Amino acid sequence: MNFEQTISEYRQAIERRLDAYMAQERIPASLREAMGYSLLGGGKRLRPVLTLAACDLFNGNRDAALPFACALEMIHTYSLIHDDLPCMDNDDFRRGKPSSHKAFGEATAVLAGDGLLSYAFEILADATLVWQQQISSYLVALQEIARAAGISGMIAGQMADLESEKDACADAERLRYIHARKTGAMLRASLMAGAYVGNPSDAEAAAMARFGGLYGMLFQITDDILDVEGSLISLGKTPGKDKVEGKLTYPSCYGMETSKEMARETAEEATEILKGFGERSWFLIALTERTLARKS
Repeated sequence: MNFEQTISEYRQAIERRLDAYMAQERIPASLREAMGYSLLGGGKRLRPVLTLAACDLFNGNRDAALPFACALEMIHTYSLIHDDLPCMDNDDFRRGKPSSHKAFGEATAVLAGDGLLSYAFEILADATLVWQQQISSYLVALQEIARAAGISGMIAGQMADLESEKDACADAERLRYIHARKTGAMLRASLMAGAYVGNPSDAEAAAMARFGGLYGMLFQITDDILDVEGSLISLGKTPGKDKVEGKLTYPSCYGMETSKEMARETAEEATEILKGFGERSWFLIALTERTLARKS
């Protein structure tokens, strides 16, 4: 069991499938260029990796999970394109290069994001129709993704985040609300989509959902810490913007030392849940440990 080899295999499978999706000639050339600039321009592929890892944990069909994994990466990338726009977080860099709106202009960036979002759900619908022998499980996976990406998930979290900027009344409860939706919902959905492709029992699905919630919290705490301690080179985006824009973060709410302790405790709790799956959870345990220690 080699972590680096396994995550490399996951990423290679994801990259090949993303390349194939973006090679479709029916996508207008200028739109394909803008969509591909952000989608194929690097990144850790964390969400699709989570999908494939959860699928493998439940001995699911990895080929069946790949469309879900790639759709999740498209939805994530669309959210980054829109998040960087001047009307949102106004960031000029993403993944170490100019943001989409700096490279193509705001109008094209909006359309590139819209294109990735709609294409993602086209891919999800196609996959559900192809694998009809498990259509009920795949529909649940699709539902998980739609809810995580939409009005009660990522979009709700982004709205609350905007409303909380420089809000002196914003508190820890508001912080948890924002990040459980803006970041955590899609990470949890990535795991649940992969799990449902593997057709888990109700108890197994509930355990994976609990882990997903904790992993999302861990990722956000470490992300907030890195915004304070990281650099443009290590992060691939402008550091320190949260403080400048008065955003509600774990360090701003709890302080750095308490935030780091919260991250450690969250990682420990998440790992305990995974241990209930036995040896087959080794990859997700290792990924949790690396997320706690990450520097980028």
